[in-house]
Amino acid sequence: MTSSKRTPAGPTLVPSLRDPDQPLTAPVEDYLKAVYELELVEGAAATNELAQRLGVAPASVSGMVRRLASQGLLAYEPYRGVRLTAEGRRAALRTLRRHRIIESYLATVLGYPWDRVHEEAERLEHAASDELIDRMARALGEPTVDPHGAPIPTREGAVDETPHRSLADIPAGEHARVVRVSDEDASMLRYLAELDIRPGAVVRLVARAPFDGPITIDVGGAECAVGPALAGQVMVEPMKVKGRK
Repeated sequence: MTSSKRTPAGPTLVPSLRDPDQPLTAPVEDYLKAVYELELVEGAAATNELAQRLGVAPASVSGMVRRLASQGLLAYEPYRGVRLTAEGRRAALRTLRRHRIIESYLATVLGYPWDRVHEEAERLEHAASDELIDRMARALGEPTVDPHGAPIPTREGAVDETPHRSLADIPAGEHARVVRVSDEDASMLRYLAELDIRPGAVVRLVARAPFDGPITIDVGGAECAVGPALAGQVMVEPMKVKGRK
């Protein structure tokens, strides 16, 4: 007798209809990059989250997701969201590599401030060839992170996806080294620069006010207070200090 038990449905995969020799358009690269970034946090990308991140209507996202799924770049799992296929992941990481190398080149070679490189890289990442990006990377000494601390994928598509705690999660009295900060808000980056909160900076959490109040931190001997929302945008790694157990 045949069992009537049904197995859970997996991601919807269809044969790719995309010509591999045809370059991806800028909107497609933006979608794949957004799905990748949401996957890192949520495990999958929901339609509404994609719409919010990309600044488009949910209906437009649904149409694009169907199109990219038909091209073998995305896999859709009902009630669970959208994930990248292996081909989609390679394309997303290639775009991220271009973006972050361009940011690094603008900051290191051309002297752009770190609060302006993101917008410039958003425009240039779709036009730059892989050869140009590789030449930039060699000129920079093969950097592994961009000016904001985000990991740069290698030419082969390897990338450090180590999760980090935010400054908002560090207990009072503990020291931590800043690893990465969000790069999407230029005014926030300018404010963090004023406080000397950059990748590599060592901070100590002095006190945490109750009821989501301000967090007092020490940066290089100077104390300042930041809100929990801002602290949540600063990724850190805890560190031990000599003389402390």
